[in-house]
Amino acid sequence: MGGTVSKIIHFRDEEEFIDDMDSALERFSYLASKYGHNPVEGVLLWDYIGIKDDEGVKVFRVGEFPFVEGTLKLDLEKIRIIERYFDEMESRLDELTVEEINYFVEMLNDALGEERVYYDAYNLGLDRNTAYIILNIASVHYLETILEGRDKELFEEAIGALLKYL
Repeated sequence: MGGTVSKIIHFRDEEEFIDDMDSALERFSYLASKYGHNPVEGVLLWDYIGIKDDEGVKVFRVGEFPFVEGTLKLDLEKIRIIERYFDEMESRLDELTVEEINYFVEMLNDALGEERVYYDAYNLGLDRNTAYIILNIASVHYLETILEGRDKELFEEAIGALLKYL
């Protein structure tokens, strides 16, 4: 990951942060489709959990599982086991800690009999109102030097949203 910088960022309002990041990532994705460079290589919130299915790893937030369980390509028994653990976490979402999510993931993998669920936020030291972001500084510099007109405005808006938290 040459040219990248990783940073833990803090925010006060999770919904505002998510809206800002969605807006910035949408602009960067558009620019990347045209110019081949995306300054944001990843964003990980404190409650993101990865689940490996037959197609690869899919990422969910605690609380979102009921909306996306149809996207997992796993046998029904494994989906039901995962669903039970997610239901328990979701029932305690307001007071759930990173340590508890990590514990649930460890128990879930034990129940599945294999390591299929991943939770990196605990190892990264994240907590509520924090996120881990990976920025490609080389891409920032490249886009900054070549963009003009409306694309330059989109880039500056996206960078402004990031700078609000950096």
